[in-house]
Amino acid sequence: MNDFLKHLLHGRPLWMTGLMVFCAFQVFFMLPSDLLGCWRPLEEDIEVWFGYRLTGWGAKLTNPIHIAIYAFGLVGFYKMRRWMHPWAALYAVQVAVGLFVWGMNDSVLQPEARAQPAAIVGSFFFLGIAWQLWRSRALFQSARTTSSE
Repeated sequence: MNDFLKHLLHGRPLWMTGLMVFCAFQVFFMLPSDLLGCWRPLEEDIEVWFGYRLTGWGAKLTNPIHIAIYAFGLVGFYKMRRWMHPWAALYAVQVAVGLFVWGMNDSVLQPEARAQPAAIVGSFFFLGIAWQLWRSRALFQSARTTSSE
């Protein structure tokens, strides 16, 4: 177990390890439970793409795309693959823009929700993650394994 943890933490900053753990959580727990409908009925299923909410079958059918994105993120962060730069940073920018659009749409549709401040804060948080990922190119260039990509 100690060797596993050393390998897990080696070669990436702690915040990036946090992103990897988040990807693993999404792949193995959250997204599959949504796909299988374990937690909510079809009518309540929700996925958000580019800031727009999909419900029902639209959410159910696009859920595997989210699983694939997070699975690539998990593998990419774990093995520090070169292809993660710039894609991880670009995805984080897309999340920031999507969060902002989603927050603005919800605040327009439901003014009492006051989603605007939360959307702006969340967007800047993800822009900060994107900036850190963009600046981390050198970490992705030094491959952790000797196998070819």
